[in-house]
Amino acid sequence: MEQLPGIIGGYRIVREVGRGATATVYEARHPSFSEPVALKLIRFGDDSSDGAKLNRRLLKLLRAEEAVALRLNHPNIIKIHKVVVEPEQAYVIMEYFPGTTLERYCSFERRLPVHRVIGIIFKCCMALDYAYRHGVVHRDIKPANILMDENDDVRITDFGLALNVNKKVEADSTFIMGVGSPAYMSPEQIKNYPLNQKTDLYSLGVVMFHLLAGRLPFRAANPAQLVYKIINVDPPFVSHLNPDVSEQMDMVIRKAMEKDLYSRYKNGAEFAKDLSAVRYKIVDENDAQLDTSRFSILRRQAFFTEFDDVELWEVLRISVWRNVPGYVKLIKEGDTEQRFGVLLEGRVELSVKGRRVMELGPGTIFGELAWLDRLNHRQPVSVVSLEPLTYLEINPAALLLATEEMQDLFRREVASVVAHRMGALALVHAENCGAATEATALTTSGFATSRSGWRLVED
Repeated sequence: MEQLPGIIGGYRIVREVGRGATATVYEARHPSFSEPVALKLIRFGDDSSDGAKLNRRLLKLLRAEEAVALRLNHPNIIKIHKVVVEPEQAYVIMEYFPGTTLERYCSFERRLPVHRVIGIIFKCCMALDYAYRHGVVHRDIKPANILMDENDDVRITDFGLALNVNKKVEADSTFIMGVGSPAYMSPEQIKNYPLNQKTDLYSLGVVMFHLLAGRLPFRAANPAQLVYKIINVDPPFVSHLNPDVSEQMDMVIRKAMEKDLYSRYKNGAEFAKDLSAVRYKIVDENDAQLDTSRFSILRRQAFFTEFDDVELWEVLRISVWRNVPGYVKLIKEGDTEQRFGVLLEGRVELSVKGRRVMELGPGTIFGELAWLDRLNHRQPVSVVSLEPLTYLEINPAALLLATEEMQDLFRREVASVVAHRMGALALVHAENCGAATEATALTTSGFATSRSGWRLVED
């Protein structure tokens, strides 16, 4: 067994967690930080012409990975902290994620249940959609570059081959065919055509096929035959290889793997939307799939009426499901914590300076005012649970990582709830106030604006 390096750049190497042709990944710790990190160590080649060529390529991949790290901050993309290049080696310090690659589940005997595969690919879709909206195409999506833990949490890694879509194509000369297997490459990638986000969606479709079927869609005796099939032959239906796969799921995979770019999914969100439509109809063998059950609960809530299925799945991904007993202070008046809750079951009380303001029940929100207050971000009321309750905790920092469409939905729905609540409070307050000032017969329709203000409009 090879001896561990010991210490690299101040990081103590704990154990080896993965090894490739040019790099080894270790779990490492730094005395200044409590959390472990992953350290990817790249050793450069010798001084020969081949070695020098390899070194140049490795440096280019490292620079690309570092550039991507500055752009992307998504819960399903591995976070890179820094890249260090030394004369004989380089290393990348990144988020430590205690999972395994999807390669583990690509064999027939280790196939995952259909609903789990859909959940995994859904998260990848949203991560790739986020990356493309930030100008990045991965270009090397395959099981080895997707990590998953025991809770089906997912991380996409290895953005060394990523394409900067804001650069001119001629300026990006990263050599594709020399890295990895062509089995997951899109037809346009093999042809060396200009690429956009659709190449990643094709590759993700191949990954999904592999996970569900336990084999690749195209198998051949040699690389030339494989390339021919990818460009010219339609993949088989997954349902012919796995009876648990529905015809609707077949159509989703076929669309992801369309050779015609105009017929393929246009973005990750569209791919994810079709996945959610299939997933909603699926339960596991015990009819107790947790996230499907939670999805159903959200679907019944008035607050989420305007949310599409794909947006509801995204809500589940970025939020935290909370269960708390009665008489717990959830929010303290004056706090700057901006998290707010969507109340699903139970009742809460809102109070100011020890005086009760109102009571809220299921289907509404609480704690949203600090998020809406862009100046002070302070909670104007305290919130206490009146009985055991269930609510969805929304962290605005996580909400910023969601799609722009979903952020707009939250802003609109929260504003609508606040408007109705203010109206109700005004009505209650009016009961304890004096009579209103007597109005004249004229209304604002009887006035017109001028530079000096309002003036009366005469017939």
